[in-house]
Amino acid sequence: MIDALPWIGVGALGALGALGRFTLDGAVSARWPSDFPFGTLAVNLSGGAALGALTGLGVGGDALLMLGTGFLGGYTTFSTWMVEAQRLGEDGEWRLMWLNLTVPMVAGLAATGLGWIVGAGLT
Repeated sequence: MIDALPWIGVGALGALGALGRFTLDGAVSARWPSDFPFGTLAVNLSGGAALGALTGLGVGGDALLMLGTGFLGGYTTFSTWMVEAQRLGEDGEWRLMWLNLTVPMVAGLAATGLGWIVGAGLT
């Protein structure tokens, strides 16, 4: 029998994560208006660091399902990152498009690794 409570948690925390993404993206974009999507970058880097920390802390089971898949899955965004890259290309902003494709990937791996190291250091 499947326990429904963790999946309800995934849905509820996913909604909170999406709200957090919307809030942080809006705050960063208002503070640093630019053609480059700094808000999405901030969201994805902080989400990667948080997921790395959860992993480094050894969080598992239903807690990882709800926090990692639910909250952070709702918080981070691959689709927006790709749409913003496409938009930059369509607008002829080639340098910004390539920056938007490479910087989040490299910095995201670094942020996730750093989060993992910090999380492991706290255990």
